[in-house]
Amino acid sequence: MILIKDATIINNGESQKGSLLINGERIERVAYGDCPQELTELANEVIDAKGLWLIPGAIDDQVHFREPGLTHKADIASESRAAVAGGITSFMDMPNTNPQTTTIENINWKFDRAAETSLANYSFYIGATNNNIDELLKADFSRICGVKLFLGSSTGNMLVNENSTLNRIFSEVDAIIAIHSEAEEVIKRNREFYVGKYGEDLPVKFHPLIRDAEACYASTAKAVELATRHNARLHVLHISTAKELTLLEDKPLTEKRITSEVCTHHLYFDDRDYERYGNLIKWNPSIKSQADKDALRDGFNRNLIDIVATDHAPHLPSEKEGNCLKAASGGPLIQFTLLALFEMAKAGIFKVETIVEKSAHAPAILYGIKERGYIKEGYFADLVLVNPNRPYTVDSSNILSKCGWSPFMGHTFPCSIEKTFVNGALVYDNGTIIEKQGNAKELVFSC
Repeated sequence: MILIKDATIINNGESQKGSLLINGERIERVAYGDCPQELTELANEVIDAKGLWLIPGAIDDQVHFREPGLTHKADIASESRAAVAGGITSFMDMPNTNPQTTTIENINWKFDRAAETSLANYSFYIGATNNNIDELLKADFSRICGVKLFLGSSTGNMLVNENSTLNRIFSEVDAIIAIHSEAEEVIKRNREFYVGKYGEDLPVKFHPLIRDAEACYASTAKAVELATRHNARLHVLHISTAKELTLLEDKPLTEKRITSEVCTHHLYFDDRDYERYGNLIKWNPSIKSQADKDALRDGFNRNLIDIVATDHAPHLPSEKEGNCLKAASGGPLIQFTLLALFEMAKAGIFKVETIVEKSAHAPAILYGIKERGYIKEGYFADLVLVNPNRPYTVDSSNILSKCGWSPFMGHTFPCSIEKTFVNGALVYDNGTIIEKQGNAKELVFSC
């Protein structure tokens, strides 16, 4: 048994001194206050965690690990290692791979591959198309996290735009419908306007003008209407605008049929940062104005927004080159997203307890993930030790994503991830990945 002794345990909205005993894959005991002598006697190994935060491992509901077919820039093995180095112990991967994950056969391949190579717990979305409703209806949503629906084209172009198909998905699929929400007709109109006025060699500052707030709002409003009409479970991914917040329900998460996610980059950056970072912060949906960022932060703190995720989407540096119409959208974020959030907490923007709620507790509730997301006796020991006072500088030597870069290159965070446990096994220890073949598990969902 492993004893984590005298940490500051951050869980269920509280921070208090405590100790925790790991027995195999599970949390055996949680004791608050001074560590009982009996726990020390039971332990085979004692980790002195004085001065460290102990938090439940984060659950990332939106990643693009690029396998199969795009493994020149990422794969499940490399990106799951970046995940645990960043304190993320479970992930849900998107279907815009090659081939696209739009059939039961293809999604089963991903599960088999993750069982062989992943260091973090895993699940996968099945992607919707204009003609695969039968596959969606056959899916086992006790192991598949949900349906991914692109209401705007992005990397991989899986746009679903036939109204008859949309109505069938929202009325017949009994699962979370997670949407990429940008109105294609608005984007097309904006692109034609700016190209017509300035030519095709548009710098990246035009990206949030082409993929603007109206494109997001129009698409999200349509999805909310569909979900409301059919009483479907809608999850709006990567909310990026103040205006979209007016469409969300202000009530407890357990009572919601329409939920939302914000990504760290939309909380951290705004359109003033394009001058400094250029294409490195080009995402879909785009990073928008300071007013949008401030509204998202407020929505995060008020529980209007339900969870935080990464939209981790690696590309090679060469693929990020070019003007705003040519450079790939997306970037690696999974290794440093918790550190960025903790930096914002240190700046007084968020409470650390809120970050833990949005990154671990709320994803477990929203998706109905069994026995994860909390520091709780009997739950799987997905745990992270954070040093809140040891700075961490990002450079090429410590980036684990296969693409080899980060928008945070050269940046120093005020906190660092010290240790990460997945199912009770130490898999990351102060900069070192500890291989545990077959330790990671499929996420299990309450249907």
